[in-house]
Amino acid sequence: MLVRLSIMTYIWYMNKLPIDKRVQIINLLVEGNSLRATSRIADVSINTVTKLLVNVGAACEKFHNDHVVAVNSKRIQCDEIWSFVYAKEKNKPQDMDEAGDVWTWTAIDADSKLIVSWLVGDRSGDSANEFIRDVSRRVTSRVQITTDGLFNYVEAVTDAFGSQVDFAQLVKIYGKDGSQGNTEKKYSPAECIGTKTNVVSGNPDPAHVSTSYVERQNLTMRMHMRRFTRLTNGFSKKVENHCYAIALHFVYYNFVKQHKTLRVTPAMAAGITKRFMSIEDVVKLADI
Repeated sequence: MLVRLSIMTYIWYMNKLPIDKRVQIINLLVEGNSLRATSRIADVSINTVTKLLVNVGAACEKFHNDHVVAVNSKRIQCDEIWSFVYAKEKNKPQDMDEAGDVWTWTAIDADSKLIVSWLVGDRSGDSANEFIRDVSRRVTSRVQITTDGLFNYVEAVTDAFGSQVDFAQLVKIYGKDGSQGNTEKKYSPAECIGTKTNVVSGNPDPAHVSTSYVERQNLTMRMHMRRFTRLTNGFSKKVENHCYAIALHFVYYNFVKQHKTLRVTPAMAAGITKRFMSIEDVVKLADI
């Protein structure tokens, strides 16, 4: 006879889950399944899935901070990707400060495709400053940085790097979105009809003023994290869990997943590690 265990029993049982079951759950999460879908496939409580995500996500955040350091990068691309927690900004309850729109700032090394730094916050100057300062602490040499046209980057990069950086902004020029009265194009971006390069400091190489790699990373994030999928109810309900899911994704992306072009992981291409990590290795980070 099946017995429905209490939530507290499930939380206790999570710590006793066999390693293969924990590996299955994390594998399902990093491949883009929602919490409830993972719960159904793995045949465990959603509270067990959530608790495991929190534990492993926190361990992944520490692992990234400890290991993605002293990166010998020549070119870095930065961007921000939108998502929301609990409700979109216009619909969030007045008494929930952490609900609403959130932005994930990412910095990718153009050669190794390593995610050097990431930050979850708003799109303000304070978030930009904190994000770029973290990038500056993780690189060891003079770099060329390319961002989009967000004005907050200018002060942030200048404060963090001073004159020891080659910095340019790539501003995209869009035409009319054509969505008015056209249902098929309602959720399509406007057509990019050109770009403009603004050199902010140093002497950036025009051939490498690009945000293509970091924008492609946005697609990778949306494919591997259900919370970033548009027009679904898989969005994050708590900002803490949102951050843990992102930390898990970036350790998986940097250290576990083979990059199709490089044939190794980004961490291996960057010289941070010499071998592939496994999902089991990621799960065991929570036991350290």
